[in-house]
Amino acid sequence: MPSHRYYPALVALFATSLVVSNIIAVKLVAVFGMILPAAVFLFPITYILGDVLTEVYGYRRARQAIWIGFASNVLAVAAISLGGVLPAADFWNAGVYPGPDEASTAYQAILGFAPRLLAASFLAYLAGEFLNAAVLARLKAATRGRHLWLRTISSTLLGQGVDSAIFLTGAFAGILPVPALASAILSQWLFKSGYEALATPLTYLAVNGLKRAEGLDVFDWGLARDPGGPAAG
Repeated sequence: MPSHRYYPALVALFATSLVVSNIIAVKLVAVFGMILPAAVFLFPITYILGDVLTEVYGYRRARQAIWIGFASNVLAVAAISLGGVLPAADFWNAGVYPGPDEASTAYQAILGFAPRLLAASFLAYLAGEFLNAAVLARLKAATRGRHLWLRTISSTLLGQGVDSAIFLTGAFAGILPVPALASAILSQWLFKSGYEALATPLTYLAVNGLKRAEGLDVFDWGLARDPGGPAAG
């Protein structure tokens, strides 16, 4: 009988990757001549995990993981924001900062969330992750479970494209010149998509190992225009 014993661990890793990505995204790094948030090294893992969850457990379970990740992120943001407004102790970070006001400023600079960036991040996450999962599930049914590499890369190109476009446009439209904004969107999209493409062999290992371990391989025939039988091999 099929099990879901590894599903909780995958969802925990998915949610943790999402929350940590949003925290470290404040730092900008230079990679191959591109200026990118530090989160580009971790956030694509959420798409890889999303692909694994959809491929093994189906769209319904992947959708559940996406909502759990969203709720975890909301909780993290609320907790960090509460920590920022609580009064600081007079001796906080004594010897490192001149006083509690400077320490609070540093806290806000690193962990604080601008409402506009937060809204853009939440919207981009939901749109990108749901699109990625839906496209992958539909392609799996349409291809009868063949060509995993094609399904993961295609769904990532669409999901990451929407994610990058919504987040950067929502966060920086009117602040960055249009050419710079377009360049930033393209850079993030290509980097994150290329990241997952390079991780395809690992995705294959994870998917095949989980299918054997769980005794599970869900097809979302209801999402396909041409429902059919099980994979042809």
